[in-house]
Amino acid sequence: MRPLILISNDDGYQAKGINSLVDMVKHLGDVVVCAPEGPRSGFSCAFSATTSLTLTMRERHEGVEIWSSNGTPVDCVKLALSQILDRKPDLVLGGINHGDNGSVNTHYSGTMGVVMEGCMKYIPSVAYSLCDHNGDADFEPLRPYVERYTEQVLREGLPQGVCLNINFPLLEKGAAYKGVRLCRMAQGTWCNEVTKCHHPRGYDYYWMVGHYHNDEPEHEDTDNWALNHGYVAITPTLADVTAHEFLSQKAVWEQ
Repeated sequence: MRPLILISNDDGYQAKGINSLVDMVKHLGDVVVCAPEGPRSGFSCAFSATTSLTLTMRERHEGVEIWSSNGTPVDCVKLALSQILDRKPDLVLGGINHGDNGSVNTHYSGTMGVVMEGCMKYIPSVAYSLCDHNGDADFEPLRPYVERYTEQVLREGLPQGVCLNINFPLLEKGAAYKGVRLCRMAQGTWCNEVTKCHHPRGYDYYWMVGHYHNDEPEHEDTDNWALNHGYVAITPTLADVTAHEFLSQKAVWEQ
């Protein structure tokens, strides 16, 4: 039996990134896509606890089923597991995201929400992202890496509770990736995130904008450093967010 691969994203089922990902991995197994109807960036692990959801079959072509929902990326994974698939998938893939998900973006990313949901369901899960927000981004340089790591995880699996966050830098035309770095999340912060505007009809409104600041730009073991220097960054990510080192302070807190 061929492996079953579930794919979702946070850019919508029509995005070039997710369709490129399908093309890259469809020879490795049976592929089912369940993705949002439109952009859902920044939805992280949110799901629709108080909203009714739709589920629509969009296409069945060359063995690939494509479904969409009005929900979040996590909703799409939950819907696929409950309503579409007749067996547990062997792999969950998120992406390919238009824009990077390095550093603290991991916590905001709907693409990472997809793979965290898969990980929490004990399914090997991998997120792919490219540092290019262009809707017509060139994903072709990613192909050999996506094929390699997807096949590797299908074959070898991942430790329980661990998913992979794989980010690709934006290359100049004709350039090649310098290599691959297994790295940690960089420490960084978003600054000046809220812009206040005044509407001609007399009320104020706000945009979430801002810019990212790398708080440790010289640390070569981080994803930001790897991406800024032309390397593919692979960050193993835990579903368990317990601060295990803090547990050593039991004597102080359990009095």
